[in-house]
Amino acid sequence: MCRWNALGRQRKAEVVRTVSNEKIHPALAAFAPGLFRGQTALVTGGGRGIGRAIALAFARFGANVVIAARTPQPLEQTSHDIAALGAECLAVPTNIREIEQVEQLVARSVERFGAIDFLVNNAGGQFPARPFDISDRGWRAVIDLNLHGTWNMLSRVGRHMTERKFGAVVNIVHIYSFERGAPAFAHSGAARAGVVNLTRSLAYYWARHGVTVNALAPGTVSTRGLREEEFSRAEVSDYEALAVRDIPAHRLADPEEIAAAVLFLCSPAARYINGAVLVVDGALSLDNWTPMWDPETS
Repeated sequence: MCRWNALGRQRKAEVVRTVSNEKIHPALAAFAPGLFRGQTALVTGGGRGIGRAIALAFARFGANVVIAARTPQPLEQTSHDIAALGAECLAVPTNIREIEQVEQLVARSVERFGAIDFLVNNAGGQFPARPFDISDRGWRAVIDLNLHGTWNMLSRVGRHMTERKFGAVVNIVHIYSFERGAPAFAHSGAARAGVVNLTRSLAYYWARHGVTVNALAPGTVSTRGLREEEFSRAEVSDYEALAVRDIPAHRLADPEEIAAAVLFLCSPAARYINGAVLVVDGALSLDNWTPMWDPETS
């Protein structure tokens, strides 16, 4: 039962196993049924895209799931799909930039399920723009959501986890968050680079309390949001085909492939992995990382 709180060349996945009579992606086939039974995962940005895939993956393998996002409608659909898997869930509309809402989210989660075992900081957002096209308001909005919002979740859930002496945190960043720059995404690159640094800092302090803090850096993932918020704003036609051409794997990632990496980092197999950044990008970060539509490069 799910409780609702009102507060490019893409390969087709072959079904190799079922859990609760639901078809699952091959990337999730390695995990044992019931792996997370009796444990609770909190996923921000859990209503759609990567966050939705992560939430459903936890549910398929026995976890109670809390999903949070600013927009209620996607949360409602995802919560219904989680319930269809026979999992318990709690859907709470939340703006992670607002401390009071974050504290309420954490309190409701603990009240409902008794504890939060896993935190996936997936909520975030950005828009492609050249540096001088980013307004002061746009810059602050992206930093506030991607960096400050992530800290709000970490500081509140992290205290709960360290007191319990157990937990696993996965911060979703991007391959442009470290080592290389972020053409077209200077604002988001700066914010998520801060999250990577924060990940490593917290891993040092929280490891002694039984809490792992890692980051996951996806490449280009096939989601509706990607097409609506990024591909559609590109200044060239058929940007998706150009993007796929420059990925050494010659395809976009499936959201379930990112979800599988998150499950691994939260599993017993990863208890000694702490302060790491796991790259899941089809080797994109090893290739040229410049925006094809930027007229300044021509």
